[in-house]
Parts: sequence; structure tokens; C-alpha cells
Amino acid sequence: MSTPVPPPPDPGAPPPRGPARSELTLLLVLAAVQFTHIVDFMIMMPLGPQFMRLFGVDPREFGLLVSVYTFAAAASGFLAAFWIDRLDRKRALLGLYAGFIIATGLCGFAPNYAALLAARVVAGAFGGVLGGLVFGIVADLVPYARRASATAIVAAAFSLASVAGIPCALWLAARISWRAPFLVLALASVAVAALAMWLLPPMRSHVDPDARPRPLGQLRAIFGVANHRWAFALMIALMFAGFTVIPFIAPYNVANVGISEADLAVIYFVGGLATLVTSQVIGWLADRRGKRRVFTAIALISIVPLLVTTHLPPLPLPAVVACAVLFFVFVPGRFGPAMALVSGSVEPRLRGSFMSFNAAIQQLGAGLASLLAGLVIGRAADGTLTGYGTVGWIAVGCTLGAIWIAGRVRVVGASDRPPVATGV
Repeated sequence: MSTPVPPPPDPGAPPPRGPARSELTLLLVLAAVQFTHIVDFMIMMPLGPQFMRLFGVDPREFGLLVSVYTFAAAASGFLAAFWIDRLDRKRALLGLYAGFIIATGLCGFAPNYAALLAARVVAGAFGGVLGGLVFGIVADLVPYARRASATAIVAAAFSLASVAGIPCALWLAARISWRAPFLVLALASVAVAALAMWLLPPMRSHVDPDARPRPLGQLRAIFGVANHRWAFALMIALMFAGFTVIPFIAPYNVANVGISEADLAVIYFVGGLATLVTSQVIGWLADRRGKRRVFTAIALISIVPLLVTTHLPPLPLPAVVACAVLFFVFVPGRFGPAMALVSGSVEPRLRGSFMSFNAAIQQLGAGLASLLAGLVIGRAADGTLTGYGTVGWIAVGCTLGAIWIAGRVRVVGASDRPPVATGV
């Protein structure tokens, strides 16, 4: 008796939705993890005017307060790269997230500048590795053909941080204390950790139980490949193209443009709201038109808001908000296509270590960029900041360098060419 052959699938029927929904749920959980540690990092920048006033610090000391987080993240990311591929991704994520929650709480209890600086070191040590691990998990879960869209969903955490996280944090800081945002964020992160523990599956397919740790061999496997080095160089250039400018947007708008500290929340809210939509559009375009092509186009356009933001004269709030929207859309918009290119430059068996090294290099680049900006920017006798325009031109040069480097990154096991439509 022959086995009946099932009928062919109906070409007009919708695709099964279960796996897509499951994938989306995991991406949203990862986005929530990303949201909390991005808020923890970003809140230092709009609170800059308060810290400079309350602690009596200058732009250089404030730049250190921002960059010390990234330096700690770079160091911990480098160390984590030697063991991250030997662990279940879920366990590694939850362990790092627990440390991040504790460190964020310590920031809220810091009694002075020195204690806050130390707490930021601890927060960076955990939070920085989290970022690389989250994108490594995305690369493991999602095929390259859909990865820019998936990365855009997780990267939307940046937009949500601007729309909800930063305005809420500024509101808490204005109504209660600068400590309140850190303490509330630590409590919210506990809830996110519970969701991650419940919803994320174990991820051990990459673990080789017979493999022995060989640090020198691992370094050769990662840094001995020219394609990997180009990918790392792209991240460094991209960090200098953004984080020379981003940490001082709030202090410059308050000191030079004439925006009140209370109105900073409006700038971050509207700018973040715009990127919630545009980041998804950019990710969609990158998957369909090619990651490299879309990155190049967005990076070239981003030169305009970089120069506008760093040369703003005193303006009314609506005009400043309009300029901020352009900045938020195109400067962070470069990250999704770039990260898809970077994650595609490595074989899956090395991806955890590679992404951890990449996170370390990314954080190191951001820290050096913030430190450089703090050295270039000064304060005039009337309280305004000087040298921000020079920082803008540095960011433009790094943007052009990033475009050139992106052309040398090659995708492993896939093509970055846009899919070819077929028909009958």
C-alpha cells in the first residue's frame, strides 16, 4: 500500500506565522535588554549640564565620565571574547545582565563624582559586553538575508531610549534627583531579566565540548583574517564619526543654542520618535537593496546633520528639534546596515568571540572619540562651549573613511547583492 502524497502547497496561501512570531518575540526580548543598557549609557549625555553644574566639572572631566564606561566595556569585551563561545548564550546573557543591574543601582547611590566614575566603570564592564552578545545572538538566530531588518528591530532600542527612556529619566531627574533615573532603570531591568529567563531558549549549538581554550589561537583566528580587521576598522571609524559629536549635543544646545535643560527631553523624544519608523525603513531597504549600498547612501546624507548640529547658532526650539530629527534619523541610521555587514564577515563558529571583540573595539572607539571631543571642546568666559565645530569636521572625515572601509568588508557564505526578482 503506497503512502498518499500530500497535495502541493497553495502558492496563494500566506506563509506559516508561528516561526515568524516566535522569532519576533525573541527579537523583542533582546531589544528590551538592549533598551535598558542603552538608556543607562545615554542618560549620562543629556544629564551632562546637571553633572557639570552639581559636581563642578569641566568638559574634559565630563568627557571622562562618558568615556570611562566605554573603556571598561572595551576591556571586559576583550576578555569575554576568550570564553563567550564556550557558554550557552542565554546563561551568558543573564549573568552579564545581573551584573549590569547591580552596577546601575550603584550609580544611583554614588555620593560624589569619584564614586560615580567608579560605578560607571562597573556598569561599562557588564553593559558593554551585553551589546555585543545581543547582536551575536541576533546573527545566530536570523539568516543574513533578513539580518538588517532583524538588527533594525533590536537597534530600535536606541530610538525607544530617546522617545521614552531619556525623557522619563530627565523628568525623574528634574522632579526628584539625578539618582532617580538609575534606580528606576535598575528596577525595570529586573523585570526584563525575568522575561529573558522565561522566553529565551537555551543556545548551545555553537559549543564544542571537546574544544580547549587556546587564547593565542583564538586571537589568530579572529585578528589573523584581513576581512575581520576591515570589519573592526569600520566599527572604529563609525564610532569616531558619531561619538565625537553625540556626548556634547545636550551641553552645546544648553550653553550655545539657548535651549533649557527641561526642553532637552523634547529634542530626544521627537528625534527618537522619528527614528522608530525610519530605522525600520532603512533596515528593510538594506535587506532589499544591499547593505553596503544603503550604508553608503545614509552615511553620505549624514554629513549634513553632523555639520548642522555642530554649528547651530541660537535658535528657537522648533528649529532645533527639526535639526535634531535629521541627526537622529541619519547618524544612528548608519548603524543597522553597518552591523549587518560586520556580523556577516565572520564564520558562525567564531561569531560569539568575534562579536565580543567587535563590541570591545566599538566601545574603545566610542570612548576614544568622546575623550578626543572633550580635549577639543573648551569653555569660554561666558560659559559657551568652543571647538564643537571642529569636532563636527572630524566626524565628517571619519564618516568618509567609514564609507571607504565598508567597501572592503566581504560577507562570508552569502552575497550582499540585492535579491533578484523572478517571475513567469
